[in-house]
Amino acid sequence: MTTLRTSGSRRLALAALVTLLAACGKDAPPSYQGYVEGEYLYLAAPQAGYLKSLDAPRGSRVAAGQPLFAIAADPDVQALDEAEARAGSAREKVENLKEPHRPPEIATLEANLLAAQAALRLARTRLQQQEALARAKFVSQAALDEARSAFEQASAQVEAARQQLLSYRITLGRQAEVRGAEADLQAAAALAAQKRWAVERKAVAAPAAGEVAETYYRPGEWVAAGAAVASLLPDTRRRLRFFVPETALAGLRPGQAVEAGCDGCAAPIRATIDFIAPQAEYTPPVIYSRGSREKLVFRVEAAPAAEQAASLRPGLPVDVRLAEH
Repeated sequence: MTTLRTSGSRRLALAALVTLLAACGKDAPPSYQGYVEGEYLYLAAPQAGYLKSLDAPRGSRVAAGQPLFAIAADPDVQALDEAEARAGSAREKVENLKEPHRPPEIATLEANLLAAQAALRLARTRLQQQEALARAKFVSQAALDEARSAFEQASAQVEAARQQLLSYRITLGRQAEVRGAEADLQAAAALAAQKRWAVERKAVAAPAAGEVAETYYRPGEWVAAGAAVASLLPDTRRRLRFFVPETALAGLRPGQAVEAGCDGCAAPIRATIDFIAPQAEYTPPVIYSRGSREKLVFRVEAAPAAEQAASLRPGLPVDVRLAEH
């Protein structure tokens, strides 16, 4: 009798334990299957050329701004030197037009004006003499006309010297010439900037910290314009991608924290949901019956914590669950 009572007590205790474990299983948050996704950057140079150097081999980690590869830029460097020389020449021309002339040049023009004025006085004196002789009938009309022509020519030379001196005392050239020289300078500077851009883009650096996943050329090989030389997996482009059933979709929202586990992970992977697909991955035919709705899954993506992202390998299977508060 005692044996039967003891056996019954054990069965009741076992049933209670099973019920408790089942209740605990129902309270545990569900997990969703997924994997680590990598969004690669394919790095290329906009100009064609021979690959000069490959500074980061595949599999190596690089920091933001670290050189990855360089295309030989010899012709572009020469074109840049020419463009910069032309820009410098145009700049000197503008400065020369804006600045007044040197004192020796001004002094030379002043001396020319004095010489022209002296020649004018001499021409006036000779004209007066010829006019007096013409009234006395001692010279011909041709001699008088020659003296008048010399006087008019001397007067014109004085006026030309005076205007030239006035122009040199202000600037060399008119405002229109200055504006034209400034336009030439802008065009030359723009061309130099274009050539400089082409030279700088021949050397490509890492836009973000990450891992060089693959390289597609070796030094000495010809690289077409825009052809990817290396692919980079930035740490910030590693994501958790998992799938949730239609029944759990209403409980998810962007900004919600999740945790993921994987084989060999020492600690849970912390992440934040930042994308929920607007459409299901599988749409059953005809109608949404209860059985067909169970087949609906929606893609959800989460950004892992920055300190854990670098250790995640693309394709790694993970089990994702909502983080407990």
